[in-house]
Amino acid sequence: MNVEMELGLERRVGKRSANAIEKHLGITTVGGLLNHFPRKYINRGDLTRISELPFDEEVTLIARVVSNSTRQMRQRKGSITDVLVTDDAGSGTLKISFFNARLPRVELHAGRRVMFSGKVTRYQGSLGLTNPNYQLLDKDPDIAGTDPEKLAAMPIPIYPATAGITSWAIHNVVKALLATADLDALPDPLPAAISARQKFLPVPEAYRLIHTPENAQDWRKARDRFRYQEALVLQSALARRRAQLSAEEATARRPVTDGLLAAFDRQLPFTLTAGQSAVGKTLAEELSQNWPMNRLLQGEVGSGKTIVALRAMLQVVDAGGQAALLAPTEVLAAQHFESIRRTLGPLARDGLLGGLGDNAVQVSLLTGSMPTAARKQALLDAASGTAGIVIGTHALLSDNVTFFDLGLIVVDEQHRFGVEQRDALRAKASKPPHLLVMTATPIPRTVAMTVFGDLETSVLDELPAGRAPITTHVVGLAENPAWAARIWSRSREEIESGHQVYVVCPKIGADDDGDFTPGEAEPDPGELEGDGPARELASVTAVVDHLKEEPALSGVPLAPLHGRQDPVLKSETMASFTANQTKLLVSTTVIEVGVDVHNATLMVILDADRFGISQLHQLRGRVGRGGLPGTCLLVTTLEPGHPSRRRLDAVASTTDGFELSQEDLKLRREGDILGASQSGGRSTLKLLRVLEHEDIIARARQDAQQIVAADPGLAGHAALAEAIDEYLNPEKEAFLERG
Repeated sequence: MNVEMELGLERRVGKRSANAIEKHLGITTVGGLLNHFPRKYINRGDLTRISELPFDEEVTLIARVVSNSTRQMRQRKGSITDVLVTDDAGSGTLKISFFNARLPRVELHAGRRVMFSGKVTRYQGSLGLTNPNYQLLDKDPDIAGTDPEKLAAMPIPIYPATAGITSWAIHNVVKALLATADLDALPDPLPAAISARQKFLPVPEAYRLIHTPENAQDWRKARDRFRYQEALVLQSALARRRAQLSAEEATARRPVTDGLLAAFDRQLPFTLTAGQSAVGKTLAEELSQNWPMNRLLQGEVGSGKTIVALRAMLQVVDAGGQAALLAPTEVLAAQHFESIRRTLGPLARDGLLGGLGDNAVQVSLLTGSMPTAARKQALLDAASGTAGIVIGTHALLSDNVTFFDLGLIVVDEQHRFGVEQRDALRAKASKPPHLLVMTATPIPRTVAMTVFGDLETSVLDELPAGRAPITTHVVGLAENPAWAARIWSRSREEIESGHQVYVVCPKIGADDDGDFTPGEAEPDPGELEGDGPARELASVTAVVDHLKEEPALSGVPLAPLHGRQDPVLKSETMASFTANQTKLLVSTTVIEVGVDVHNATLMVILDADRFGISQLHQLRGRVGRGGLPGTCLLVTTLEPGHPSRRRLDAVASTTDGFELSQEDLKLRREGDILGASQSGGRSTLKLLRVLEHEDIIARARQDAQQIVAADPGLAGHAALAEAIDEYLNPEKEAFLERG
């Protein structure tokens, strides 16, 4: 570790400043504060547009004082000083109130340019600030005597701050640090050849200019340097992991000429799409190698990923190994179990049509709620090798689950599983198993490069024949309350036509906060401001009670389905719906993936604004699966123009999953790309933005691959290796392999 970067902050800026930074920012080292970069820069001459201030957020703004008045409070002792400020752009004024404050009354007179820092609040319909911190720009001791022209061009760095410490207080400590730190002792993670090619600033100068620029060109050059450095460190970590994985020794699972896979292909009643054939060929080649396959397979709902995965599993079984399929829910695991046995037909030992002797494979199901006898048998079949394919939920990760020869792990819906869970399954193999990760949530190329860079990626982008288009409509009840009744008469029409209906709710019951998918964010709390009283969200139990009394649905067989039900009841409910006995299913998002009922043509999603874009896209993929056109109604009580309705408009505007994933990332923000929080919030990425900087990420990826190819252990790039350790730390680096 570099001594200077790891040095305690107190040694360079003093105890008082160090304590303030640690208390409010959690930063304790020289390196931590040097890398606490400004989030933006504002010029002293530029006033902040008041009309663009975000409600309920900490802001730093420059404004001109219009008036200053002080009045006595009526209910208690003391005074209030009201300062009215403007931005000179005509976008509005802002009232700033100070309670019992002498200095603002004296200092903030009309005409002054002032930098304020505080939280934007709302009072009697108008935005304002209460008791903010402020700095007089014409009395800044740092700029006394500075040439006026130079001063006008001098940017003010604005730092990520908190209510307890202002941006300029952080800047003052950073300036003290720059004056005392040994910047020349800092190593450069970038290889000299790359720095020369890109004409990057040296490390010491880059730190000085990103924190104390004299003009916009200064901070832009410094930011470009650190942004590329961040991309290279991240991509080098991924490239190093890929090199480590490829250096592991796996058991090659080569195809056999007349085995299960060949028999399966002969009996397929349809022709594989070109994409399925191409991906299948790639998987066959990678399974045949002596190092582990690590591949991400992404494709839209219904693109045929399961068939591709099953063919890979059969190749492994042919070669004497076992395959495990990890599913996120018991409903989905049971669906996979039934679907795979049905697809195998006579090739499934003890299958639906009887086995074919030795040329058949036993498929076993293992879930936490199975009866004891069935569970013991499944455990025995996995441990003895009798079961060639084992399908299960988190129960597969239990310590008492062992495999005879685990050769392939297939992880379905990767965003539901963390790296620890995947590693727990990998550890059950005597040699590193091959890995196939599947997702129906399309991932933008830049996100795939940044988060799944250790996995090779395949995409199935064509739908098999028979998939019908899905029409999606936003049903705004705020502007059209009469549509509430029409939803159920429309459902009755669909049922009268011989079809079935899903109704999806965000909650199970009144005591539930919402049945949200891990990794799928609810809307940001700030988005919900202005909703008025807290809305009572639709719940499965309440909706079922309501629909039983709904005249338009009189006599319609309906049933609830949610994650808290007894597993046997869940299975019976799904079987009844699949058999077209239950006509209307009121469910939470447990039907989001894997549920395959070809007769379902209408989906009603209540309080749809409570779901994320990718979740809505997944849900509507449950209809239109049997060649019949599908319809999805996104029902919301929010007013038009509400931020949360933008998601619904986006989903209604296109069925292109990749386009939606880009929009999803824009609306939800990147979240913690390297951490467990998958939306909103602060990103671990400091300067990189995965949608904006695709060219930088791609170039850094290419550089990283060349560096690691020539030096897999980074022995000749000690500073880069050290930067990876400092930037990622073991927990975050492990998360890169999460899949």
